[in-house]
Amino acid sequence: MAKLKGLVSIVSELRAERTNLVSQLRHVDAALSVLGKLDGGSSYTSPRRTLSAAGRRKISLAQKARWGKQAAKGQAAAPKRKLSVAARRRIARAQRARWAKFRAEKKS
Repeated sequence: MAKLKGLVSIVSELRAERTNLVSQLRHVDAALSVLGKLDGGSSYTSPRRTLSAAGRRKISLAQKARWGKQAAKGQAAAPKRKLSVAARRRIARAQRARWAKFRAEKKS
């Protein structure tokens, strides 16, 4: 029975803390609202616009139709370009030279 009493007190403390936090959050929201209106901006607490499920579905179907139209054209992605071995070696050599120059300047 002692465990239940301890649990009840913990729950009541948590509820009191939650009440305090909700109160503090209201104060913060009010302050943000006031500060947001000072510079002519919109209020932080203004509700956001939401889309209905039907609206989201229409957007989804329209996008899928655009993808299907693009796929029907058969435009595959361009093949990846490959560097020759010689070109990669030139790039690596130039990069090593740049780092060597950087390290030399750093030492002096």
